[in-house]
Amino acid sequence: MDIFQWIGFVGMAFVVTGYLFLQLNKYDIHSIQYQLLNLVGAILLLISLCVHFNLGSFIIEVFWIAITIFGIFKNLRKRKNEKIDTFNP
Repeated sequence: MDIFQWIGFVGMAFVVTGYLFLQLNKYDIHSIQYQLLNLVGAILLLISLCVHFNLGSFIIEVFWIAITIFGIFKNLRKRKNEKIDTFNP
């Protein structure tokens, strides 16, 4: 295995670990840890796919990254609004 296959392997491990922790109720779907595992895992997989290209896998990783970034911003905005609400009873 070359370095890019190892990078992809680590990315896969991040995504699978995040999903496992979600199923074990270690992480909540909105937890930043879960979202970061997904984001970093997808980015590492995308790096691997730039060398060992597969169109279907490349497209799904691009969507995975975009959806995860959307979820992170959505959750950060929700937390910010919750903090504002606690200061304004």
